[in-house]
Amino acid sequence: MDGTSLPQVRTAIPGPASRARVEVLARHESPAITARRARRAAMIGAADDDPIVWDEAVGANVRDVDGNVYVDLTAGFGVAFVGHRHPAVVAAAQAQAARLPHAMGDAWPDATRIRLLEALAAVAPPGLDVAILGLSGSDAVEAAVKTGVLATGRPGVLAFGAGYHGLSIGALPLQGYKASFTEPFEALVSNQVRRLPFGGDLAAVEALLAQGSIGLVLVEPVLGRGGMLPAPEGWLAGLAAVARRHGALLAFDEIQSGLGRTGTLWAAEADGVVPDIVCVGKALGGGFPLSACLGTRAVMNGWGASTGEALHTQTFLGHPVGCAAALAVLDVIAREGLVARAAERGERFRSALNARGFAVRGRGLMLGVETGARSLAVSRALLRSGYLVLPAGTRGEVLGLTPPATVGDAQIDGFVEALGKAWEAP
Repeated sequence: MDGTSLPQVRTAIPGPASRARVEVLARHESPAITARRARRAAMIGAADDDPIVWDEAVGANVRDVDGNVYVDLTAGFGVAFVGHRHPAVVAAAQAQAARLPHAMGDAWPDATRIRLLEALAAVAPPGLDVAILGLSGSDAVEAAVKTGVLATGRPGVLAFGAGYHGLSIGALPLQGYKASFTEPFEALVSNQVRRLPFGGDLAAVEALLAQGSIGLVLVEPVLGRGGMLPAPEGWLAGLAAVARRHGALLAFDEIQSGLGRTGTLWAAEADGVVPDIVCVGKALGGGFPLSACLGTRAVMNGWGASTGEALHTQTFLGHPVGCAAALAVLDVIAREGLVARAAERGERFRSALNARGFAVRGRGLMLGVETGARSLAVSRALLRSGYLVLPAGTRGEVLGLTPPATVGDAQIDGFVEALGKAWEAP
């Protein structure tokens, strides 16, 4: 397994070692976390799709505890854009862990955090050179929401259908992906969120914002979990104009789409729109938990100055190892030309899939193969063939493809061949 290897399936999927470890997992992890169906399958005859258990990853390959090698077309939820276990990222994290694995957040920063903030300012959309660091995408989204309240004095947020912004209690009411995520917690979530259709009539946005309660408009330029679907041409520019006309801030959730995945450094570049705030995560840490909410200085000044106890912080804010990894990620993206490579690899995927008669949506290496009601069954068949993919869309109507930018020609062609076989199977 060298990162560009084709699948090597040696056991049934999942294999016996994976099954044994999942039995342990089932005893000690909340049953709501990891999908586990072997026992239910035995009782009701449902599909047996217990998870495989990962053991090692490199480049675009994953090896499970049974020794099976897979081509990972998820990049671990989009995280491994530069490839799993990139040597520069690993070396940076190891060196930092040996020197200073933890600092003091808002009290006493370390030098690595300061270097990262400077590096983020250099690659951010124009003018968005002030940041709040976090550990997850939902951290960044919550920081954006707080910023909207403080900078505008308005508590309302406009989000959009099929959007996904994380499942922490602050981000939960913003998601329009599935009502089932929110319904159990309705009594706890904010009632200040309004939602309109993604890509829908801007007149409805205008009417809502004219009421004067919305301080932040939050949107994914390309829906991720909601279907790998870019915003309609011109819609983001129109949204920006409406927001600014009514004094609301515009925030782009680029947690999945940012840092080159769509073939431009920021997905919104393709629409010629610069927001007031952008949220970034996933690829940023190269496998280490790290995110950022980036905004203009004028917007971030809405927080005011620290009085000694930060208004927004956490124990691991600006974690030194994560910051060191992120600095390496930014360097790798630039040095290895991964933004252009994502655009080229995306076209390679699209051409190969189109040639087999599949319809493809998305940009760069943030793609969805339209498979309708068969997405889940096809993804399971692909897993057994050694390819890791996940359904996406509110109805699971597409197969999401967010592979590492290091994915090779043979891996792309092998996936397309395996997809064709899975699609043709009864």
